[in-house]
Amino acid sequence: MEMKISKILFIVVLTSFFTSSCRTDKKAIAENDIQFDSITVDKTYHLLEQPANPACNLRIKFTYPVKFGNKEVLSQIRKHFIASCFGDMYEELTPEQAVDEYVNIYLEDYKGLEDDFTEEKEKSEDAPVASWFSYYETSYNEITFNKANLLCYSIVFENYTGGAHGAHTHTNVVLNLQTGKIVTEEDIFIEGFQDALALMLVDKIAKQNEVEDARQLESIGFFSADEIFPNGNFLVDEEGITYYFNEYEIAAYVVGVTRVKLLYSDMKPLLKKDSPVSTLIRD
Repeated sequence: MEMKISKILFIVVLTSFFTSSCRTDKKAIAENDIQFDSITVDKTYHLLEQPANPACNLRIKFTYPVKFGNKEVLSQIRKHFIASCFGDMYEELTPEQAVDEYVNIYLEDYKGLEDDFTEEKEKSEDAPVASWFSYYETSYNEITFNKANLLCYSIVFENYTGGAHGAHTHTNVVLNLQTGKIVTEEDIFIEGFQDALALMLVDKIAKQNEVEDARQLESIGFFSADEIFPNGNFLVDEEGITYYFNEYEIAAYVVGVTRVKLLYSDMKPLLKKDSPVSTLIRD
């Protein structure tokens, strides 16, 4: 009887050991303790303040950090948020001031078209000038990853200022919450990583587009595969790094934004052992 009890206890202990080991390996990474707020804008202005005239429409949703344990780092990353969303000239302003100033400048620039609009309209009452002067701009930023002292966000921007079509871009930022600095490719990869990583990107893009040879990408709207290189526009998460290539960067407008996700397991030879993403890499 004692022998049977001993065997049962041994099995329970052994099972518990392996279960706890598995749980340790798969332990979820906790989110960073940081809080956010947002500002929303929806402004429309008609030329010469006449409702029948063409208008501009500006829509903004700006999310920014408001609370973090390290106040110095909080100040730094807030400046990064403002500068990346609105421009370097706004980074010393508060979020509210930056948004107000950006909106005012956008509207004043649009009002600067009023003389041209009046002139074009006087040339011919039948001329379809409305479409030439109907502008819009939409932008928002979203938090995509907030763990392991890394904070990632993506800025989605779309605008139209006349012409054949509008423009669409994705700008991505990875911040190190220990230093308050932007994480760059040089922080993550070993020296001389560019050529090897470029080959991985091209290979993944070819697979995503179901072509066997990367040179075939040119037949579906991409430029030369030899011109595709890491561009610094990336996000990170627990699985890997996602690169974004915007319109006209590596392909024609019709192709749109190209997203390429590379897994840490595939990039392992190129990664620094002590990089900001090292805690995300599982053996």
